[in-house]
Amino acid sequence: MHASKRFDQAIQKLYTAFHNESLNPECCKHCAVGNILDNTDSWKHLTEGHGSHKLTYVGKVHQSLGRTFGGYAPLELLQIEAAFLKGCGYKLPLSRRSESKVDRTSKEVMFMGMCEAVALMCKLDGIENVMDYSKLFEFENKQPVHQLLAAHV
Repeated sequence: MHASKRFDQAIQKLYTAFHNESLNPECCKHCAVGNILDNTDSWKHLTEGHGSHKLTYVGKVHQSLGRTFGGYAPLELLQIEAAFLKGCGYKLPLSRRSESKVDRTSKEVMFMGMCEAVALMCKLDGIENVMDYSKLFEFENKQPVHQLLAAHV
């Protein structure tokens, strides 16, 4: 199965944001979904809170009408954002009172968040996880490294 147009566009935007160091998980315009939606924050009206899986009334209306944003349904956007935030190490949903010990300037933290978001986007599109690097380490017998390591533990 091939990646969809929405996936290709979203991954390009996340890649650009990551390399331009403009990913910011605490900003609705610069988080994963904010970047996917061209650095707009209008998507925040679809959710009860940043990182929440609960749609607001507006979100439910858009979802029931089959509307998409950047090719993604409102619930899919909330799932992508939650995956990104969890990957960065946040407890969800975010709130102003949340004590955050996440280093928003760390490339490693942003990469981990992006990996989780991309993995979910792959799952939503029914394609293999493009961030799964284990295939790079397969031996001639095609046995993945994680299976070899498990056998030796």
